[in-house]
Amino acid sequence: MSLRVGLALAIAAVLAACASTPPGPQEAGWTSGRMSLKVEAWGTEPARSVGSSFELRGGPESGELRLTSPLGTRVASARWAAGEAVLTTADGERRFASLDELSREALGEALPLAALPDWLAGRPWRGAPHRAHTDGFEQLGWQVGLTRLAEGWIDARREAPPVVAVRVKLDAPEP
Repeated sequence: MSLRVGLALAIAAVLAACASTPPGPQEAGWTSGRMSLKVEAWGTEPARSVGSSFELRGGPESGELRLTSPLGTRVASARWAAGEAVLTTADGERRFASLDELSREALGEALPLAALPDWLAGRPWRGAPHRAHTDGFEQLGWQVGLTRLAEGWIDARREAPPVVAVRVKLDAPEP
């Protein structure tokens, strides 16, 4: 796997990093699900689309995630704490000063990672104004769709170039 794809997968996982559903069948304290990230072509950068299953523990300040292919092979893992984010892929380990830096490297710009914990919980982030819509809300230039939140689906889309679409499906907790 190329470093660029590994970074894009890590970004997709970070987008799910603060989901607060009960853990599924994996180890206690872990959240799992599937995600996809699509970035449209812009300038000299080609379009990118990646998908992965994930297992996640932690939140925006510190955590760890594991990304696997549809066949169950570990594709990438990431861990982060104050002042550092580490991405491990088949190409080796890369260190970044922050999750924002990791996303900037992977996508050419920083994503609004501070807002994501609230977005994935189905609410606007307190750190910026928002505008409510019948199907979710708009904040920081992103449309956050919540029409299927009860089913575990969260969608976020930014129309400004490059257009980015993120879809997360959280696994249902075990009965």
